[in-house]
Amino acid sequence: MAITGHTVSVAGGGDVTIYAETANINYFLGTPLTADTTDGPTNSAAQVAGSTRRQYPGDNTTISVSAATREFLVDPSRKSGNALPGRNFALKERGGAGEFRSFTFKGRMMDLHAFLSGEVSKNVFLYGSSGARYTIDVAD
Repeated sequence: MAITGHTVSVAGGGDVTIYAETANINYFLGTPLTADTTDGPTNSAAQVAGSTRRQYPGDNTTISVSAATREFLVDPSRKSGNALPGRNFALKERGGAGEFRSFTFKGRMMDLHAFLSGEVSKNVFLYGSSGARYTIDVAD
């Protein structure tokens, strides 16, 4: 399993992207989320303009550098170490097994709360990145 993005649109709000293992976030939801699809790695090119520069500090003679094309790799799945994007949040099941799972998200907290208020299949506590606790009950 891998941590992937799951983007949802909130009515009257914006988009929220939840980064989680799909099975972990779906444990709390009535309607399962599917992971966002990303394109594979591609090579891109950019033009670098010609310029003049000095060879070392204090050099009085400048040299010319000709224009060139630079090629580089673009990989949407690239991560820097184990860093995850966005801010942390956690869901804790109230009563029963009391499952507690942590995730990250990008977007507004109010949109995440609105999404979860309409989609959770269990009574949960939502812990935001500031430590605030929200009580969310199963939607009717």
